[in-house]
Amino acid sequence: MTSAPRLPLLDDRPFLTDGGLETDLIFLQGVDLPEFAAFPLLETADGTARLRDYYEGYLAIAREHDTGFVLETPTWRASSGWGERLGYDAAGLDRVNRLAVALLAGLRDREAGRDLPALLSGNIGPQADAYAPDTMLTAERAQAYHAPQIDTFADAGVDLVTALTITYVEEAVGIVRAAVAAGVPAVVSFTVETDGRLPSGRALGEAVTALDDATDGAAAHLMVNCAHPSHFAGALEPGAAWTGRIRGIRANASTRSHAELDEAETLDDGDPADLGRRYGELSLLLPRLAVAGGCCGTDTRHVEAIAREWPAVARL
Repeated sequence: MTSAPRLPLLDDRPFLTDGGLETDLIFLQGVDLPEFAAFPLLETADGTARLRDYYEGYLAIAREHDTGFVLETPTWRASSGWGERLGYDAAGLDRVNRLAVALLAGLRDREAGRDLPALLSGNIGPQADAYAPDTMLTAERAQAYHAPQIDTFADAGVDLVTALTITYVEEAVGIVRAAVAAGVPAVVSFTVETDGRLPSGRALGEAVTALDDATDGAAAHLMVNCAHPSHFAGALEPGAAWTGRIRGIRANASTRSHAELDEAETLDDGDPADLGRRYGELSLLLPRLAVAGGCCGTDTRHVEAIAREWPAVARL
């Protein structure tokens, strides 16, 4: 299949990204997020200002450490299935996804004037539950499901699209094919359970290889997110071709399983310093690591610790 445009990541400059947006909003800021969806905040001036302030905290860390930054839109739930639950039709989702891009485009363009390379990523979430999907799409159905959001992002001017917390290969294949058709670079991030395997039961290495085989390696790179480093570090194979495809990590603060986190009523923010050290260790297993940030339970403290411990940042 035809490849999507090359992602303009700089091999000699690491990129940070943000932490756990939704857990930050719910547990640290007291914001109610029905269906764990942040994108409705874009509908009000107060909500938009809250989101802007959230990103500003992370951009300050990137400026302090002289890294690049990947700005992920707050649209993980802004696809048709989740949107319908929140009262959004196709036109409403197109509008709110464009609002998200517009918000971050202003930040991206401002940072470019400050010599901070920033990439604007259209954030995509899974069609079903990110911990225990009750439906599994074929690659063809996944492409059809995700294409409208990806097409909106491409038309609105994102630099790439990133699919986070993907639980099985077929959905990843559909997302990459939709991105190729839209002419936008795609990044896919798998999540794993405490045993280092995807919720579908597939080994991480098998999933990465199967995705690349089905798409002729069209994804710009792969990531792992929504799992603690202790859950997947042992699954990595230094020197293996598939391990080299993983260039981004967005880990959870907590060592708890997905099932335990799903039942938790309080935030488990783990140990930011320990998480930072674990990223330093992961970078030895992933020498091409280019993007680092957090996922559930993480905030600016964790990303600051990651920046301090990541050898690629220390060399700047």
